[in-house]
Amino acid sequence: MSDPPSSDPGSEGPKRRSRFEPLPPWVGPSTAVVHGGRRPDYNAGSVVPPIYQTSTFHWPADRSESSDRAEAYLYSRVRNPTVEVPTEVIRALEGGEDARLFGSGMGAITASVLSLLRSGDSVVALAGLYGGTTDFLTDHLPRFGVTVREVSDDAARDPVASVPPGTALVIVESPTNPLLRVHDLAQWAEAAHRAGALLLVDNTFATPINQNPLALGADLVVHSATKYLGGHSDLIAGAVVGSASLIQRIDAKSYLGAPLDPFAAFLLARGLKTLALRVARQNENGRRVAGAVRAHPAVARVHYPGWGSGEEEAVAARQMRGRGGMLSISLNGGAPAAERLLSSLRLVHPAASLGGVESLASVPRKTSHRHFTSEQLGERGIDEGLVRFSLGIEEPEDLVRDFTEALDRVTSP
Repeated sequence: MSDPPSSDPGSEGPKRRSRFEPLPPWVGPSTAVVHGGRRPDYNAGSVVPPIYQTSTFHWPADRSESSDRAEAYLYSRVRNPTVEVPTEVIRALEGGEDARLFGSGMGAITASVLSLLRSGDSVVALAGLYGGTTDFLTDHLPRFGVTVREVSDDAARDPVASVPPGTALVIVESPTNPLLRVHDLAQWAEAAHRAGALLLVDNTFATPINQNPLALGADLVVHSATKYLGGHSDLIAGAVVGSASLIQRIDAKSYLGAPLDPFAAFLLARGLKTLALRVARQNENGRRVAGAVRAHPAVARVHYPGWGSGEEEAVAARQMRGRGGMLSISLNGGAPAAERLLSSLRLVHPAASLGGVESLASVPRKTSHRHFTSEQLGERGIDEGLVRFSLGIEEPEDLVRDFTEALDRVTSP
């Protein structure tokens, strides 16, 4: 697959907003995350974007023209210069016309969905979404007269049959959470548009370094920027990217009150500078660890992007530039084996979340999907011995040894 769509003014892609300095059209992702979002109006010519830690801005008495008002800063819930920097970088990485940042990934999801739907609409959602997203869709949207239809991983192989005419919104996550199944986003986009629906893709696991859903036909891309985009487990943020018209619809609902604060935006902008380097190492660590543990007697199955079937491998090879640092392991021995593995790992933190520089491990039944019933977990293939791993940027050899020795202890008397 090609590099992320260019956002340079000289390209045929989306135009860069004039307040930011344009980059040459030939720069790659590693350069774009370092130099993207630069502005000529930084105080004192600062190389690092300053933190505008303010709730409000001076409003000159003579400012009355509507064009001036549209570009002016008024209140940080609406616009803030510090927040605009990582917004621009993420927009460019995903190849969208516009973007917005939120106080969390769930803030991005809920604001987008609530802005785009109205009572009487119907939603089609993959069963393999983050548990919090599924909870919101199935527990809250029906209260507002929105119908939600879940589609299993197996049924999702036929997107056209999964999206009936009249559907308003389709929500897909690929690779899925927590089984890392891969779905053909181009086919889902075609099916959604044929039915008259918008396609929203959660690209958190893949990152814009490995995959660009907008280039495959999606209408909106969301991220929990808490994860790979921030990359250091020290902030909470969310992002949505898409066409200017769709982002304007979402932006008009700023009264939902989920803005990103300036200091978190500063941390996010800093973390983004190393995104391409971090993801490259995490891609390698995912591949190395998945391959090393696949045949271990303690392991019933390794869940890794493309390993679900030959069809998934073909899709992953076509739409992903890298497979990411996420993998899940189903252990022989169920929950006791999972607990023993977590206590035996030396370099991996048992913790919720993902995408940081340190490797993390979590049991989906107790974290991301803890609100699901036993029946729902079983339907999704989330067994009692399933452990999800987010591999960091440690040395590949060190992680392989840590996993191998921990698995040996799981099977030892």
